[in-house]
This record gives sequence, structure tokens and C-alpha cells, in this order.
Amino acid sequence: MNYSSIPIAQSVVLLCLEKGVDHVVISPGSRNAPLTIGFTQHPDIKTYSIVDERAAGFFALGLAQQLQKPVAVVCTSGSAVLNYYPAVSEAFYSDIPLVVISADRPIERIDIGDGQTIRQRNVFENHILYSANLYSEFVTEFSIEDTKFNQKQREATKHNQQEINKALNEAIVNQGPVHINVPFYEPLYNTTTKRLVDPILVDKEVKIQELQAEQVKSFTAKWNAAKRKIVLVGVLQPNTIEQEFLDRLGSDPSVLVFTETTSNLDHPNFFTRIDNIIGSLDADGFTALQPDILVTLGGMVISKKVKAFLRNYQPEEHWHVDPKKAYDTYFCLNKHFKVPVNHFWEQFLAHTQPQDSDYQHYWLKIRERRDLMHKKYINEMPWCDFKAFDLILSQLRPKSLLQLGNSSTVRYVQLFDIDKSLKVYCNRGTSGIDGSTSTAVGAALGSGLPTTLITGDLSFFYDSNGLWNQYIPKDFKIILINNSGGGIFRILPGDKTSNAFETYFETTHDLDASHLCAMFGLDYFYADSEDTLENAQMAFYNQTEKPCLLEIKTPRTVNDEVLLGYFDYLR
Repeated sequence: MNYSSIPIAQSVVLLCLEKGVDHVVISPGSRNAPLTIGFTQHPDIKTYSIVDERAAGFFALGLAQQLQKPVAVVCTSGSAVLNYYPAVSEAFYSDIPLVVISADRPIERIDIGDGQTIRQRNVFENHILYSANLYSEFVTEFSIEDTKFNQKQREATKHNQQEINKALNEAIVNQGPVHINVPFYEPLYNTTTKRLVDPILVDKEVKIQELQAEQVKSFTAKWNAAKRKIVLVGVLQPNTIEQEFLDRLGSDPSVLVFTETTSNLDHPNFFTRIDNIIGSLDADGFTALQPDILVTLGGMVISKKVKAFLRNYQPEEHWHVDPKKAYDTYFCLNKHFKVPVNHFWEQFLAHTQPQDSDYQHYWLKIRERRDLMHKKYINEMPWCDFKAFDLILSQLRPKSLLQLGNSSTVRYVQLFDIDKSLKVYCNRGTSGIDGSTSTAVGAALGSGLPTTLITGDLSFFYDSNGLWNQYIPKDFKIILINNSGGGIFRILPGDKTSNAFETYFETTHDLDASHLCAMFGLDYFYADSEDTLENAQMAFYNQTEKPCLLEIKTPRTVNDEVLLGYFDYLR
């Protein structure tokens, strides 16, 4: 096989492979040619070519999300690397191992007027686990007898390999993004059949974190004394928590387990639709719901209503369980159990027993009444976003992957009790609308599962380059809710009647996705009513030979009235 003739490029490629980084997303460029040659020529590395670095970053993020291991992105020098930043920040807050490898000019060429040159060292410093800034290697076609020169070359090689090891180990152990910045001298395209380096492999250090009985004794005593406990679960990978522990929690009459669709958990006594319960409560209801103890698990929580509730009706104790970090989201955190969640419940529940309490029973009765009101309201409502989501979610393919766009899309889905065989994901680390399509395509490829992306119009058009690649599986499906603008802003406080609101907040438009589908080779379906949606969904799911998109047109000025009226109706 051919290698780049530049040793530093060989070191990057070979160490990536040694660490299990065998999926690499490459954007075209010249300065990164040594890396491109090395990765694409290696038979054990799967490479992907995506032109737009922002789309490439999210595509790689979706791959890593599903593969559960680091995926690398490779780009040329200059502004190219900055386009990875949205995906880097999402990976940082979602604990996804993304390895950014950027080519660069040698340091003495920075800020002297060379093209495609910016200050790339530590460019992600606020949202990165580790930045490895490598040294340039001067490569010649002849032997240099200068002892000092050869010594410096050896030192540079050692430094570079140690830094590459540190970065990759950090991505693997602490699950997050790292940056490896690789400066190259020209020539860039020369190859050799010789392996010029034998990289140093530095083993990753994994600290085993365990709880001892004495460490949980005082906390289990508080748990056993409390009559009202809430376990609130944010974003989790499917099958994260062993069902034995879920069953124990679900059968305890003093415990309410609040989950969201992105929690990927299931038990008949869990409260899967938080806003349906909290959104209709008055002060007396909040007081009745206020927990003595709050235990939080997983990543970001979507519901603003539960955040407001727990900030205003704080528990006496708030504990978070996570081996890496704990956010004080509710301003009352007083214990971080820095251990894996299954280990925590194994040690903790061994010292607890269910309490005599009517807490769970009372709220299950409330949930039952809310479910009846939910169905009645849907039957009475006109055509709108809410009605469309009811029809969409009832027809999703079981045991498939569901990717959700942010803003109103992911929030609507929280109001429904969806098929528990679905694996649900959304970029909730930063909750941005950018990158939803690119992430979903990468996730579909990484999972191998039939995948559906439900997204809003602004998110879809913003990330239209997410379709500019040749890797979209033929069973990939996009459901696009087009309400002609940022509909979520009509739900938020503010004057909805001014031209400034429509232009600068709602950003109204008359776009549709038909031309984009034609350009990128997707089959296109359209619906603008309950009847047409039912018919379109049948044809949409019957298309199995190529990826397709179903665009659903809903009325821009009705959606907010229906959604806000929903919580009034539940009251």
C-alpha cells in the first residue's frame, strides 16, 4: 500500500488505527493531502468524502453517536476548520468522541500573508477535551548528516506521537471532542511504499470508580425516610440502564420516574410525557408534586416546564449520577455520584426498600385523566402541527431509528407516548437547529437501521448540504414539517403582529423542498391536510428503493393557538 512520504502524516494515520479510529470523514483540500492519502490508502480504514465541513462534522457526529467510538474528521487549513465548531460544541455537551484533524501551515507561516492561513492552534479551546498542536517535520529527499538537525527531528517525532496518543486517549476515555492540528511543509503529495515510523503506543488510563457501602449509607437513609422522590432522566443511549433497576424504581410507590423520548427508557409506571402533567398544574398541584429528593440521570432535559417547576419548588436533596459531570440545572445540587449509573443503582438499591406512600398512585391517576383529555383534544383540533405529529408518530416504523430536529419538533414529540421499540436521538447538547439532517444521515449509516428524521423547515433548509453526499441509505426517510417559518417564536412571549416579528423572529418564507429533492435524488411526497397525509404516508413508507422526503404543510398562524390551548384544555 502507499503511504504519505511525510512521517507526521503516517504517525497520525497509524495511531488512529491503533486506537480504533477506523471511520474518517474527509473534506477536500490541498494542505491535508498527506492525511487524505494516508487514510484513503489504508485497507482497514473506512473513509467518506463530504465537501461541506460543517455538514461533515455533524455527519461524523452521527456516526460516532451510533458506533459508540471515536470518528475522525479531516480538513485543510484556514477557515475550513472553523466550520467544524458547531459539531464540536455539540459533541462537547453530548459526550460524543469526535476527533478533529486539521492540516495547517508551519508556525512561521502564520500571520505573514499566506493564503488559507489562520491561527488554528487551540481554536476550539472552550469546547474541547484536548488540543494536540503538533510540530512540523522538515522532509528532504537526501540524507542530512547534521547531528543537531537529526536530534530535533527525533524530538519532534516523539512529541507528535505523544500528543496524538494523549488526544485519542482523551476522546476514548472521557467521551468527547479532541483536536489534532498538523502543520505540513510542502511537497504534500509525495508517496512511498515504506512505513517510515513505528509509532509509540501509549495505553489509555481508565480510572475505575466504585461506591462503597459506607459512602451511600447516609444517602440511603434519607431515601428510605422520604415519601416523595422524583428520578428525572435526560438524554440516554438505548439500553443504558439495566431493566432490573428500572423495575425496582417503577414499583416503588414513593417514586415518580420522569422520562423524555430521548431517555430511551420504558416502564408502565414511568411518566413519559412530563409537560402533560406539569403544564396544567396550579400552585396547589406544584406543592403536591414537590419531591423531597430529586435524582437526575443522563444528559440534557428538554422540558422547560420541569426546569421551572424544580427551580421554584426545590427538593431538599438533589443528587446527580454520572461518571463525568453534573450540572446544577435546578440550583439545588448537593451531591454528585461520579460513577456509572448501573453501578450506582446496584450499590444504592441494595440498601433501600419501597416506602408506604400514595405519591405514585396519586399521580398515575392524574396521568390517566390527562391521557383521556389528550385524546379528546386531538379529536377536536383543526389541521395543524399538533394534528400532523399525532398522525406521523402513529405510523413510524417499529424497531427503527428516530432522529429529531430541534426547536418545536423535539418539543411536540414530548407530548406523545411513542412506540418504545424506537431508538430516539436529538442533538440536545447545544439544542441548535444546525446539523440535524447531517447527523441523521451519519447515524443512519452507523446504525444500519431504517431511519426517519422529523425536522422543521428552518432546520431542514439550514442544513440542506446534509444531503450533499453519496452515503444516504435507501431506507432513509425525512418528514419535513413546513409551517413557513420559525413557528416556535409564535409560542414564546412577544408581539406577534409586527413586521419585525415576521422578518426577524419567525422569518417567514414560501420555500418548499421539492427542488432540493430533485437536486439530491430523493423521492418527494407532499401533504397539506389530514386526508392527504394519511394517503401520502402509505406511499412514503412503501418507497424502499431510494431515500425520500415527505413535506407536510401546516398553517402558520394556527399552530400556536392550538398548542397553547392544549394546556388550558388539560386544566
